[in-house]
Parts: sequence; structure tokens; C-alpha cells
Amino acid sequence: MSEALLNPQPNKPAQLRALMRQGTIALPGAFNAISAKIIESVGFPGVYVSGAGISNGVGGYPDIGFMTATEMATQAGYIARSVSIPAIADADNGYGEAINVFRTVQEYERQGLSGLHIEDQVIPKRCGHLDGKQVISIENMREKIAAAREARINPDFLLIARVDSKAVNGFEDAVKRANAYLEAGADMIFPEALTTREEFAEFSRQVKAPLLANMTEFGKTPYLSLSEFETLGYTIVIFPMTAFRIMMKAVEDGMRQLQQEGTQSNLLPQMTTRQDLYQLIHYQDYERLDSSLATQFSSNTNR
Repeated sequence: MSEALLNPQPNKPAQLRALMRQGTIALPGAFNAISAKIIESVGFPGVYVSGAGISNGVGGYPDIGFMTATEMATQAGYIARSVSIPAIADADNGYGEAINVFRTVQEYERQGLSGLHIEDQVIPKRCGHLDGKQVISIENMREKIAAAREARINPDFLLIARVDSKAVNGFEDAVKRANAYLEAGADMIFPEALTTREEFAEFSRQVKAPLLANMTEFGKTPYLSLSEFETLGYTIVIFPMTAFRIMMKAVEDGMRQLQQEGTQSNLLPQMTTRQDLYQLIHYQDYERLDSSLATQFSSNTNR
């Protein structure tokens, strides 16, 4: 029985570490549990929980820090527990100072995540590919990383430090910060908003650690393929909003057609069928579970 909620994996952080040792992995972004299930069903080895996807999709907010740590951890938990593959999640700037980071890490781990990333931005934060970002001091971020290491229970839970300073203070400052964050205990570095293939290559040469690349759309980063990132020395490539943007365009087009025609009949070929949905969510497995539980005690009901 493959349904994750019926057959939870015992140690998905260790599963993620094993995947990372095998080569570069792609983690598409999920914005709810059903999108995560689709990502798993087509064969991806893991999933990324997009902070922008949750903020935009759940709250209808821009990605500027409106969602709280508890809200984000709860939504990320639904996603992580709905699949058998590991999930890592955006944790913004840790939702506060070092002591807040401590609680954030414990809450994310409790919710079933396999890792998270925190960024060195001030509060309130901005989307990593927008102008106007500001960063905290290296020392402040090192305190947050130390708090994160102190907080985690499973040593395989992945602590990723996101470096946002390239767009603020330049490339060399980003490299300096990355190495300082590694010294403080980060497991992986996420250089945000690099703008050329050459920058990704040079960052990899100067920062000797597992690296994460953000392959978002309509941002500052050129469209590099997974194989190119592997050649450049990156371990994880996230596609945080790809599924979300596909969903938005499909829903908008469908709703315009429904408004114009007054019927959904011409939209049926674009829909997932009821049968396919039930297969994805393992509807029959839950029915069998319910039936088996009921029959265990049915003979005793009249005694």
C-alpha cells in the first residue's frame, strides 16, 4: 500500500541525504497536498514547499512575510505527510531572531519536513528576485544557524542557509557569507538570484559545500537545465512556482471559457477524471481500511 498517510516513511530526512549522494535532484514546488501527490506520481524524488506558493495560494498574499511560522509549518506539514518522498520547505528568515529560528526548526521537523532554508534578509522580507532587499549582519545570521543546529532532533534534517546578499552587496560578499554560514553549521548553501551561468560556476568553485539552485520563472536567473546545474556542481535544483503558475493559467483559461459558454462540457478533455483523482488519493485503499476496521468488531456488536 503506497499511500503515504497509510504507510508513512520512518526517516525521510535520511532518505533525502541518500538521494543527494546519488547526484543532482530536482524538487518541483508544491503549494498544497494534491500538487505534491502529482509531483510524486510522475516520478520526482522529492518535493519543495514554496513559501510564495503558500502565501499566494493559501492567504492570497504577496511573498513579503505575511504568513506566520505556525501557518507555514502547518501547510508544509500537510504537504510533507501526503507523500512518501522527502520534502524541504521555505522558512523565510526564520520568522524572527535566533530564538525564533529554534522554534521554527522544531516545528518544521515535527510536521514531517526533511529540511528547510532560512535566509539572511531583514524583517519584513521580500521575494528573492525582487529589487529592494536588505540583509542582516553575518554575525546575526550565524546566530540563527547555530540556533537551528541546536534545535533539530534528527541530525539528517537538512539545514540550508540562503544567501540573499549578491543583489545587495555583490558577488564576493555572497561568497564570504556562504563560507561563514558553513562554519556556523549550515549543511547546504542556497545562493539566491545569481544572474549568469558564470556566476553559478564561480560560486561553486569558491564555496565547497552542497549547493541549491533556484530555477524560478520570470526572475533574475537564466533558464539552466538540471543537467547543466549538475555540471556546475549543484546538488538540488528547486522549481518553486512552476506548478503554481501552470495551475493559474489553466484555471484562468478554463474559467473564461466557462463564462463565455455557460457550460463546462468543452472543458472535460482538460480535466483530471474522477477515476484518476481517486487513484491519486488512494480512495479505495481508505475504503478498504474503513471496511476492515468495521468488520473486525461487527460480530461483537450485539453482545
